[in-house]
Amino acid sequence: MLMATGEKCFSYKLFILVVSLFSLFNFLVFANQAEAQGAGISIKPATIDEKLEPGEIKEFKLTIENLSATDQEYFVFPRNISGVKDGGTPIFAKDSNEKTGYEISDWVTLPFEKIYVPANQSISFEVIINVPGNASPGSHFGGVFISAEPPEIQNSGASVGYQVGNLIHVRVAGDVIESGSIRQFSTSKPFYSSQNVDFNVRIENSGNVLIRPVGPLEVFNMLGNKVGTVVFNEDGANVFPNSTREFLDLKWSGTSVGFGRYEAILSPVYGDEGAKKTMSSTVTFWILPMNIILPALGVLGTLLLIVFISVKIYVRRSLQHLQHERRLVRRRKTRGSSGLLLVTVVMLTVTALFLIVLLALFA
Repeated sequence: MLMATGEKCFSYKLFILVVSLFSLFNFLVFANQAEAQGAGISIKPATIDEKLEPGEIKEFKLTIENLSATDQEYFVFPRNISGVKDGGTPIFAKDSNEKTGYEISDWVTLPFEKIYVPANQSISFEVIINVPGNASPGSHFGGVFISAEPPEIQNSGASVGYQVGNLIHVRVAGDVIESGSIRQFSTSKPFYSSQNVDFNVRIENSGNVLIRPVGPLEVFNMLGNKVGTVVFNEDGANVFPNSTREFLDLKWSGTSVGFGRYEAILSPVYGDEGAKKTMSSTVTFWILPMNIILPALGVLGTLLLIVFISVKIYVRRSLQHLQHERRLVRRRKTRGSSGLLLVTVVMLTVTALFLIVLLALFA
């Protein structure tokens, strides 16, 4: 009876193990197929950025490329952008009927819903964007997507494939609002041991059009001399309307050791040519090269200790030469005060000289 129970238990565990391995195998196969499918579609251009008037119609050329070794049939459909993630990555709406305030999918006319692309070949087609006459001024966002599955399956959440799309930005002329500000400009820490400083920047766009703030970040030392310049957002990354974007890859590397208090001024500009606007912010930080300061402090402490002991020995020997007790007591007080004053003056002088030398060498 016990043997039969043990055999049943062993058979059950073996069955669970086989099922688990089979599920893992299917998952890996599915993941590889999905990755291969995502890597097998390409759409160009990746971005369409255009300024249009209300009521204007314009055509754009798109190219779909089948990068796989088999013929494929793809579904083509437009989609709106419902928002952006922190960092500027767009979030596309689940369906074209979702209202975002910046919708554009109803303006996009495609020549077909499905397209057949032979293996390792590409097909180009025209996309028409028709801006309504009553379109609100400012930025509107969306994209054209290519998928191996129809959009209704993509929207249902039952999709197992990848989709590839481009980004369409249409700026409708009119009473637009361009308004940006620096919400945060800081360093990753207040103290650095060298001139390798990381900055954190958050830009807020409170207007209704896309902005691309670009400009200098200037670094000044404690003497007011400019010691470095970095171009902020040199790639021209966008900040979407009514959103905040964080920039974390801003670094400054100096050419000297550095010492003391530093000030960084960020002054990016944005807007159309002829109507540029500027935002500005300032942050301070310290550079303390501890690999130099700590040994120097050790030397300074040793010198001060030698001075203190020498003065103390000098005062004691001077007091020993006094013969009369009253005069001895009086002179002890006087010499003791003079000795303490002398030690204090010497210490302050040596410390000041030490700081002046550091400033002259590293600032």
